[in-house]
Amino acid sequence: MSLSDKAVVGVPSRRPVIGVMGAGEASIQSLEAARKLGTLLAQRGWIVLTGGRPEGVMAAASAGAKEVPGSLTLGILPGTAGGTGPDVDVAIFTGMGEARNMINVLTSHVVIACGVEGPGTVSEVALALKAEKPVILLGAGSAARELFGGMRGARLLDAATPDEAVQLMESQLRIRPWT
Repeated sequence: MSLSDKAVVGVPSRRPVIGVMGAGEASIQSLEAARKLGTLLAQRGWIVLTGGRPEGVMAAASAGAKEVPGSLTLGILPGTAGGTGPDVDVAIFTGMGEARNMINVLTSHVVIACGVEGPGTVSEVALALKAEKPVILLGAGSAARELFGGMRGARLLDAATPDEAVQLMESQLRIRPWT
């Protein structure tokens, strides 16, 4: 699938921030995919942004990133203190509850929805599409594909594996490793 020029991110002028969104109570498949994805993103020098909490996809993606020396993880948290995952390098306490999802989206060059298993992840995908951010649905189930299927366009891509998600970012969104 090709993307219009509007959806191509290209070479960011700052270190790429890749948002990894997913459920706090995620399936084993989503947790494994998030961990591998975090590692792959960090290997390319990209900042891994999550919701910052010590659970689910957030924790798995951050843990995967921290397997790479020199990686940087960023957690956007709903409260004003505490509740930060052990693998989050920079914690941003918003005091905004779930409204922080907009910060997650606007801070990210690309949003990868890992599994799309909860309403928070659905809201992040919707906000990203509204903000015209590229979104990759990673391992999304049939319900998520059906929900977002009518919104298909230049900003929404599907990936079955973390490797495929990264390949899409490099080939179609033109995001290059950061050195």
